[in-house]
Amino acid sequence: MARIGVVGIGWWACFNHIPALQASGDVDKIAICDLDPERLTQVGDQFGITARYSDVTEMIKAEALDGVIISTPHVAHTRPAIAALQAGAHVLVEKPMATNAADGRAIAAAGIAAGREVLISTGLNYTRFTAQAAAWVAQGQIGQIRHAVCQMGSALDDLMAGEPMLETANHLFRPPASTWSDPAKAGGYAWGQMSHSLAWLCHVADVKFQQIYCLDGKSKTGVDYYDAAVGRCTNGATVALSGSSTVPKQRGMHTDIRLYGTEGVIWFDCEAGRARLELSRLDGSNETYAMAPGEADYDGTLPVTHFAALCAGKPVGNPANGENGARVTEAIAAMYASAAAGQAVQIEG
Repeated sequence: MARIGVVGIGWWACFNHIPALQASGDVDKIAICDLDPERLTQVGDQFGITARYSDVTEMIKAEALDGVIISTPHVAHTRPAIAALQAGAHVLVEKPMATNAADGRAIAAAGIAAGREVLISTGLNYTRFTAQAAAWVAQGQIGQIRHAVCQMGSALDDLMAGEPMLETANHLFRPPASTWSDPAKAGGYAWGQMSHSLAWLCHVADVKFQQIYCLDGKSKTGVDYYDAAVGRCTNGATVALSGSSTVPKQRGMHTDIRLYGTEGVIWFDCEAGRARLELSRLDGSNETYAMAPGEADYDGTLPVTHFAALCAGKPVGNPANGENGARVTEAIAAMYASAAAGQAVQIEG
């Protein structure tokens, strides 16, 4: 059984992380950590959690924690994540892992140095169909990947515009506008959502970006509503990236990715009602993953339950590790730098 702490107990921690931990059969102790003493009291009382702290290192040592979930605002992931790793805990970091390339690499390096796992909360990576897609690539079913198309859309036009997110009206807390719609605090669609689609691409295709050119369209608060980018990977493959915040609420989030290789194509689409994962080879053979109804609907509890199992010592693997998170962070940081500069940006390393 695992002992897990949660750092940053705002909207998503209370709506998703803490309930998922309490429902997990792999967790026997939960602790919470936040800089706001009133919130510690409110959330602790709400969920019946008595272990309440304002310092992550103190919490880990006092409670002998196996793992820590970092659910602070985007720009505040790095310090508590590294502190938790150095204190001996595995870490699940909310996406985006970090908001600049150096911090992403620092978190990944801290995990390696401490001999602990870093997981990123990009839920698509933890699904069975993603494992199948990654296996097809690893087995050489589509040969060498030469091109990819990676598109994503979300029903978040309100949140990215600094307005209350409609579907959170009855939640304990609501997503803060400062996290999502303030360009000075890493607000915007690429950081907030394309971290999901890029994590899937980087994991399944095992690619690392070398150069990116990006154009964007802004919300009324000045963050990116829309993103259109092209990139080249270190293996020479080209990639077309796209993101949009203005999907109707009744349609919800969708991700649409194509991987084009020298021997075939993988088609992935998780739009509600038509989700599919297919392999089509140049030799004429095809394979379709049997997608169960609702299987591709986004499930935010998957990273949490996976993390709990890992902290409990189960051999569950890590499909969204520190290297994956660092690659995604590098790519998105380059997108923003390119959009601001109006020219392609080279990714170091």
